Amino acid sequence: MVAIEFSKDEKAQLMASIQHFFDAELDQSIGIIKAELVMDFFAKEVGAAYYKKGLQDAHAAFTKRAEDLADDIYGLERAATG
Repeated sequence: MVAIEFSKDEKAQLMASIQHFFDAELDQSIGIIKAELVMDFFAKEVGAAYYKKGLQDAHAAFTKRAEDLADDIYGLERAATG
């Protein structure tokens, strides 16, 4: 999988979300470094599965639309030949 790069702001927002999750759900405060370690771990270990699933879903949606378009074109061809 190609590494996904986030801007500095996006990365800061993700780490803040991780910190909030740990604080709210696990009743454990963590700092920026630990939040970044958690983010990196999930990016490497879990992110690829979500990325792959997203690509599969996008491919299925594209294929469905392409089939619908082919059906529409076939209908137009039949209408044009009378």
